[in-house]
Amino acid sequence: MHEIHVPSDIQARYLPRAKGLTALFAGLVAVGTLAFVVLLATNADRAWQAYVSNWLFFTSVAQGGIIFAAVTLIVKARWNWSVRRLSLAAGGFLPISFLLLLPMLTLRENYFTWMRYMEFDPIVQLKAAYLNIPFLITRNFLGAIILFGLSLFFIYLALRPDLGPERERDENDDMGRRRWRERLTQGWRGQEAEESRSWEALKVLAPALVLVYALIMGIFSVDWAMSLEPHWFSTLLPAWFSMGAFWAGIGFTALLAIILKRGYAYFDEQMGPQQLHDMGKLFFGFSIFWMYLFWSQYIVIWYGKLPWEQEWIIHRSGAEWGPISLLVIVLCFFVPFAGLIGRKPKLIPNWFGGVVLLALLGLWLERFILIAPSLHEPGTATITLWEPLIALGFLGLFAGSTRWFLTTFPVIQLWQFRDEPEMLESETPPEHQVVA
Repeated sequence: MHEIHVPSDIQARYLPRAKGLTALFAGLVAVGTLAFVVLLATNADRAWQAYVSNWLFFTSVAQGGIIFAAVTLIVKARWNWSVRRLSLAAGGFLPISFLLLLPMLTLRENYFTWMRYMEFDPIVQLKAAYLNIPFLITRNFLGAIILFGLSLFFIYLALRPDLGPERERDENDDMGRRRWRERLTQGWRGQEAEESRSWEALKVLAPALVLVYALIMGIFSVDWAMSLEPHWFSTLLPAWFSMGAFWAGIGFTALLAIILKRGYAYFDEQMGPQQLHDMGKLFFGFSIFWMYLFWSQYIVIWYGKLPWEQEWIIHRSGAEWGPISLLVIVLCFFVPFAGLIGRKPKLIPNWFGGVVLLALLGLWLERFILIAPSLHEPGTATITLWEPLIALGFLGLFAGSTRWFLTTFPVIQLWQFRDEPEMLESETPPEHQVVA
């Protein structure tokens, strides 16, 4: 294992505020909103399909970034010391994601096809205890509150030690940063005490957050995707969906690090080849795991040849949706596998960033075909210009909230997690270990 150097004195650096970028993100939101309103007036079903699929994708990226930070904390990783805060930056989108969820809870028969089948289909009637609107609204509303709330509390614990009065202030500190610092440091008990408190709390919270994430993201995938094929079910789809979101969080962290490295010399120095290489290995590895989960689901369906299992695959492999399904596999597996195999490609920022972008595009298409083929009207276009336009609105909200986070809080975490005894004992010769 190579030595991981963490500077003893990390400077508080923020992304500068840029009115041009703010205007750009606002423009994207305006374009996406207008596209959704126009499509809603002409074809409401397609408008909501695009809305829900984009909500699933961007919520997956945001939540996946936080879970990536939680997992690296659980394993007590040190390599990501300079990019840990980037993973958390996606959390700025979660309050917006919750607000965007609320209109989705008003959808009825035109989206949830099982509502129409419930009157006459005995198979669907057997699922009535789960497939009913009051329970669906309750579990999605409360599930989002619990998952997003725990995620924001995780972010708060990670941020608080960086905001205390003992920290040196940036000479360009603005009113917005000062207000957030005052809100998040009420009852301050001293730098050492706050770091110790946050570390102990994060160690307990991180595993709990991962478990809640697996449960709630699984519920989202079942309710907004799998239930649209009322006779089909898969115990693997929630895991595939959740791990895809985690993979997206790794990609988001890597892409944001590459953008910062290109634009700022200080971040380029701190987010060095070690971090890039490690994120590249993770992104490469989880692209294989994504394909493994897909293949595990597909091969059982193909081998069993059972009509109720084949329905979901048939809807996505015919003449209309087959090319898009194949494109998803190419972008999510073949591109990262071929593009990042070996050490050198992972260390070329532009190349690595391009591969991540293509894979995230593939994941966006994957979220779309989880929904659209189940509700698609035969003979109509599978995907049009409207879907990407609506996606631009979500992208504007996601990018704007991420940038707000990085302009308000230090881009690199100033306080570092302490070394636990078990981490040192495994690498210390017995004669040098201290016995209590």
